Amino acid sequence: MKFPNKNIIGRFGRMMLLLLCFSFLMAGCGPFQDVVPEDVHSEDIPDEEENLVVVGFSQLGSESVWRTANSESIQEALTRENGFFLEFSNARQKQENQIKAIRGFISQRVDYIIFSPVTESGWDTVLQEAKDAGIPVILVDRKASLEDDSLYTAWVGSDMISEGEKAGIWLEEYLQKEGREEEEINIVVLQGTVGSSAQLERTTGFQNIARKHSNWHILKQEPADFTTAKGKEVMEMFLKNYTDIDVVISQNDDMTFGALQAMDEEGITTGVDGDIILISFDAVREALELVSQGIINVDIECNPEQGEYIMEIIRKLESGESVDKENIVEEKVFTQENVDEYLDTRTY
Repeated sequence: MKFPNKNIIGRFGRMMLLLLCFSFLMAGCGPFQDVVPEDVHSEDIPDEEENLVVVGFSQLGSESVWRTANSESIQEALTRENGFFLEFSNARQKQENQIKAIRGFISQRVDYIIFSPVTESGWDTVLQEAKDAGIPVILVDRKASLEDDSLYTAWVGSDMISEGEKAGIWLEEYLQKEGREEEEINIVVLQGTVGSSAQLERTTGFQNIARKHSNWHILKQEPADFTTAKGKEVMEMFLKNYTDIDVVISQNDDMTFGALQAMDEEGITTGVDGDIILISFDAVREALELVSQGIINVDIECNPEQGEYIMEIIRKLESGESVDKENIVEEKVFTQENVDEYLDTRTY
């Protein structure tokens, strides 16, 4: 193995340690009770002959269709058949749960740790612990703001600043095509979880374009936590406080679904022939169907299928090869003009 402190234990030792950990779990006690998911059982633990690469994965939660697809992509890539044993932990949108999970993975001497940070800050201490244990950390989807970038080996995800800029560029071109480029344009924004990469970077990206247009007015930006229920609540507040909204920007599809419910209840239409221009992010299948129907004007893709990228990174590391620090997944912009050709093959 590449990491000297792990040579002492080896994969056989780690399997025995995993067995002990799960024995405690089956008894209803032990330090990892809160971090191992309910669907992992003792029979899932590999025996030492399998020589699998053991990976601990802390997903930030299951707040959206996108997040579920992201988890499934990683679970489908890091399988026994592909040479992996994956421990999955759902943090339920709480940073403290992720920190517990990561420390649990360190104690179990996994070979790699993967996690999608709930927020960007607050990771230096626990990732230093992983580094001291010789366990490479791979960030997925979201980024972490760290004083020392050597605390993680690689990141796989989307260029979310670019996503925000794509939304702004689309709006520029759309208003110009409609002959409205000189109009005063009032915008409200449903933001994601405060402090998350998606919220910070999509906001920054859109504002990079918006500041070029003195006639674009962002009336209000309000967090809606990437959920449908909160999206509906925040949109109801926007409609109560503003009667002259031209554009709604929603930083993920689940919030968009909630916003649509709120607008529908008020008799407000959106999209190609609607009262309000609606811009969304993620591009899950249900949202793309609304793009096809002209209800959502544009959906900026955030590709959740990142499992293959992670698998390739781990295989390179296992072979002693170097890997790129940043690994950006391919993404598209969907409008009514191009969406139908992708609907039949959409898997999430």
